[in-house]
Amino acid sequence: MAADSDPESEVFEITDFTTASEWERFISKVEEVLNDWKLIGKSSRKPPEKGEYTSGTWEEKLEEISFADFKFSVTHHYLVQESSEKEEKEESGEDALPESIQDLLYTNNDFPPRAHCLVRWYGLREFVVIAPAANDAVISESKCNLLLSSVSIALGNTGCQVPLFVQIHQKWRRLYVGECQGPGVRTDFEMVHLRKIPNQYTHLSGLLDIFKSKIGCPLTPLPPVNIAIRFTYVLQDWLQYFWPQQPPDIDALIGGEVGGLEFGKLPFGACEDPISELHLATTWPCLTEGIIVDNDVYSDLDPIQAPQWSVRVRKAENPQCLLGDFLTEFFKLCRRKESTDELLGRSAFEENGKETTDISHALSKLTEPAPVPIHKLSVTSMVHSAKKKIQKHRGAEESPLSNDVLNTILLFLFPDATDKSAGESEARCTSSVINITPSDSEEYNLFSQFKSAPSDSLTYKLALCLCMVNFYHGGVKGVAHLWQEFVLEMRYRWENNYLIPGLINGSPDLKCCLLHQKLQMLNCCIERKKTRDEEKRGTTSDCSAVKFSETRLSRNVGSIVDNPSTDNQKEKGEMGKSWDSWSDSEEEFFECLSETEDLKGNGQDGLKKSTTKEGNKEPPNLKPEGRLHQSGKLTLLHSGEPLYIPVTQEPSPMTEDLLEEQSEVLAKLGTSAEGAHLRARMQSACLLSDMESFKAANPGCSLEDFVRWYSPRDYVEEEVVDEKGNIVIKGELSARMKIPSNMWVEAWETARPVPARKQKRLFDDTREAEKVLHYLAVQKPADLTRHLLPCVIHAAVLKVKEEELIEDIPSVKKIIKQIISHSSKVLRYPNSDDKKLEDVINQIMNVEATIARARSLKAKFAVDKCEQMEERQELERFVSCLLEQPEVSVIGAGRGPAGSIIHKLFLNAQRAATMSSLDDELKRPGFYEDRKQNSGAVSDFPSPAGREIILRTTVPRPAPYSKVLPQRMYSVLTKEDFRLAGAFSADTSFF
Repeated sequence: MAADSDPESEVFEITDFTTASEWERFISKVEEVLNDWKLIGKSSRKPPEKGEYTSGTWEEKLEEISFADFKFSVTHHYLVQESSEKEEKEESGEDALPESIQDLLYTNNDFPPRAHCLVRWYGLREFVVIAPAANDAVISESKCNLLLSSVSIALGNTGCQVPLFVQIHQKWRRLYVGECQGPGVRTDFEMVHLRKIPNQYTHLSGLLDIFKSKIGCPLTPLPPVNIAIRFTYVLQDWLQYFWPQQPPDIDALIGGEVGGLEFGKLPFGACEDPISELHLATTWPCLTEGIIVDNDVYSDLDPIQAPQWSVRVRKAENPQCLLGDFLTEFFKLCRRKESTDELLGRSAFEENGKETTDISHALSKLTEPAPVPIHKLSVTSMVHSAKKKIQKHRGAEESPLSNDVLNTILLFLFPDATDKSAGESEARCTSSVINITPSDSEEYNLFSQFKSAPSDSLTYKLALCLCMVNFYHGGVKGVAHLWQEFVLEMRYRWENNYLIPGLINGSPDLKCCLLHQKLQMLNCCIERKKTRDEEKRGTTSDCSAVKFSETRLSRNVGSIVDNPSTDNQKEKGEMGKSWDSWSDSEEEFFECLSETEDLKGNGQDGLKKSTTKEGNKEPPNLKPEGRLHQSGKLTLLHSGEPLYIPVTQEPSPMTEDLLEEQSEVLAKLGTSAEGAHLRARMQSACLLSDMESFKAANPGCSLEDFVRWYSPRDYVEEEVVDEKGNIVIKGELSARMKIPSNMWVEAWETARPVPARKQKRLFDDTREAEKVLHYLAVQKPADLTRHLLPCVIHAAVLKVKEEELIEDIPSVKKIIKQIISHSSKVLRYPNSDDKKLEDVINQIMNVEATIARARSLKAKFAVDKCEQMEERQELERFVSCLLEQPEVSVIGAGRGPAGSIIHKLFLNAQRAATMSSLDDELKRPGFYEDRKQNSGAVSDFPSPAGREIILRTTVPRPAPYSKVLPQRMYSVLTKEDFRLAGAFSADTSFF
């Protein structure tokens, strides 16, 4: 008894039934999402216009919720529309139906070609879908019912009038069940999906029976059912049409004038038909039950009699296109790691076991005999030594490129290498200037934007040849072989003073790719070496004088930093005349002096005379040399003699990598006084050369005279009154020039009166040429591809623009502008990201495929063969719309110009067995009436690939006194799919 009275034994476990369950929390989360998206209450917008579901803007909102540990994604799909205040006032009554229930009856947007599947099945413009996240699926029937009840409760608690769907079973089946609630009404969205189609439901009569039985309306007779029907026919066989694009004949590449596909031109077009299928949709938009018959015995649904036709085309997936293949295969070379030696074996640059690319060996070439006479230039002679070197290490039959292909390419790259007369050959070889497009043209801006090379330059042609060799002639080994021959050709031209064709004379153009700059630098070196060798040959005929026609040497870029003034740049630019024009002056010849005599006469004595204490003036008895012309009315301050502008050495040509190296060296000197002084001395080489030229041209001059011409801002002049009261102009150096240890003063004191032609060269063309040749020789195929890829993309864009002008496709023009903008950003950097480069290539490939599709459609619809201008314009518009729109309406249905052609395509496909042409029969009057009577003839169209039927009506449910509400059922029948999607509304007020 004591134990029974123990208070601890009377304690019971208490269960708190107020704690929310997982199901309740899930419903609460759904309600929270609906509140956050402001879907509570009703919205009133104007009815959708015809085609608005396709042309309008659809947007989505996404949230994630969970039911216990099962995650769901909640997505809100809606058509962007403005709310109509007028409609909202008119339908603000309590009995107004929700917007989504009203959408069930609208016919303006039946069968939209591009929309969510629920939009196509139910005609909704706003709905919410709850679907399992990731690849999960809700298969259990009890779980499906639980989700559906959760949706119903959430809609009832929040008053949301937007339909809420739940996706069940596997996602590929696209099965949705849902509900929409309004004041006193509810619409249930149900769905049936079968693999096998029951025979009794393959026609309209059977579907009407299902619809009426599902409605279960107690009224007799039932209200008429509105019907919309759409049959889709698929055409896959183009029997009367063959794709015209043929792969290029590789054997023709080396025949005659290079062949059908010339070197220097990129191919274009698809190798297969880029249009795989044509889908014809015949639509009967508004029919009433009883007007049309469609059962298992007879059907009135003849596609020719359909009031609406619409067409869409199915594009071939990734069609093989020539230009795209060229770009893709060339871009793959960027990932190759092999060097030229590894690909071809022992280096062709090695001669007798020693590499000639070494600068020390290269300099020994200066002692070799004079080059071969220029009139013997030919393809055979120019590459003869190169071939010997290659064939010495491997047989000709082992070469990746045959002799015919190689000679064709070299002749294309070097058109000056032909057997001509001596005079003509010399004229061709001494002029390497090419006709460049004006700087204000689109072509010029394009290569400067891409940082490639002009379209008529050697670099551009080389890129296209390598691209073609890579695709047709041996791949990466063929590229390595051609590059090896090219480098040997460059050395041959350097050693024999042959200018490189296809390059602009002058300094390297920094707007071009680095490889193009290197070739321009080599051409500068060849030009200087050639001029110097011609001068040497001139000394053998006349020992008493030496003719100087040497090209003016280059000024170091660093001197620009040291010279702060640009006032006299125009006047100094006038000195940029060639030495040939200067040599025609009276100072063309001077007496030959040995190096020792020249050093004594003009070196030590000149240096002593230049450092006299009387204002650094030169003795007036020196003979002036190297004058260009008089500088206006300026006179020397001390002697009063006219001041002459001297002939000076030109700025030194520099490529962008050399400029970068120079900048790095100067930056490493730091900001200290010693570093600044050393940097100034490095940059003063050009200044010293100009001072010496100025002293030689103006004997007796002073530093002030030089500054007045070279940097006028550093010579300050002012008006003063002298002792006699006259106003005179007095000048002096600026404060900058008076700073102690001024670099200009030091340079002036050490400068000797030496004309430019006798000065040490600021630009060593031999050393720079060997550096360029070495740079070219060590390039791997991957490096070469990186250099030339901008040129190839440049050529591809030009090719696409050329082809687009023929087809005139507005959408392609916009895409080309986007490609140019994108490529300009990507190609400006030397090491572009591979992913970005692939994006550019893919964009070009897409444009090529689009143009190929346009040509395919024009050929199929015989646009070019149409003689009547109106019909041709209509067909061109039709083809253009097919490329840009998901589905295009056919004007006149089966009786219009496009419809007649489509009918003929299907008709010929159906009668392919007999291969009979019906061109004359189609033009015969009364053809359509006769074919209707001839029921035994072969059908013009195959069986429909898809049948879509929409049934609509309004009936009271569930009782005769209930509110009249919309009812809708959508059905689609294909060969392996049968789907019914029904929306059945019921009155819940008295239910």
